[in-house]
Amino acid sequence: MDLLTSISAKDIVDILIVSYVIYKLILLVRGTRAIQLMKGILVVVITWVFSIWFKLSTLQWMMNQTFTFGVLGVIIIFQPELRRALEQLGRGKLFSRSSSEEDQDVNKRISEVIRAANYLAKRKIGALIVFEKETGLTDYVESGIAIESKISAELLINIFIPNTPLHDGAVIIRQGQLMAAGCYLPLSENPFISKELGTRHRAAIGMSEVSDAMCIIVSEETGQISLTMNGHIVRDIKEESLIAKLFEELKPKAKTNEKNPFLKWRGRSNG
Repeated sequence: MDLLTSISAKDIVDILIVSYVIYKLILLVRGTRAIQLMKGILVVVITWVFSIWFKLSTLQWMMNQTFTFGVLGVIIIFQPELRRALEQLGRGKLFSRSSSEEDQDVNKRISEVIRAANYLAKRKIGALIVFEKETGLTDYVESGIAIESKISAELLINIFIPNTPLHDGAVIIRQGQLMAAGCYLPLSENPFISKELGTRHRAAIGMSEVSDAMCIIVSEETGQISLTMNGHIVRDIKEESLIAKLFEELKPKAKTNEKNPFLKWRGRSNG
């Protein structure tokens, strides 16, 4: 009770501010290699507490040395994330971002992907494009070739041109960045999937079964564009329906109750 009564309004505000800063920093590194490094740092901290608790002097000395030189190591390791955070802070975008800017980013992302998908579909060039959402896909990103570039229809088209080094695999998109190409995805083992569907479609369904990712598939046999989500596939989906569903799922969650500017989701489900 004494502890609770000693907490002032200033302390509560202080705690809330620090909590919010930590939350935004977690969002900044989520789905990147930095999150794995943070787990490693957590293991080191737990080991240090363990050495103090059981009075293991040698282990405690090692942990103290690790912390002494660890600050410089953390700065070097997290240099890309720190640079990105400082850039966003300088632009005033670390803690807030206007809804119009977010909508424009989502619209541009969708527009480039749709343009590439239509080009590939007309020429019956197979493609598999994955949109990362809440579930981090870092393991699958690392299975491919790192690209980490802005999304453009021209880049997507070039990646999937037959007989090129990266055409046989998936492209993974994280927010507004094309992270990697030639990525390996888990194949679905669902026995009820149509026998007409090949490896590319099974990989897309498998990806949507183990995560909340959305996958766009272009069939090289028929030129049809399909969409997978939550373990289900909608084949030969119409362009307006595809745009509507992508916008609905990729726009900021805080605005999910707003009116969708596109048509409602519809398509022919199969599998």
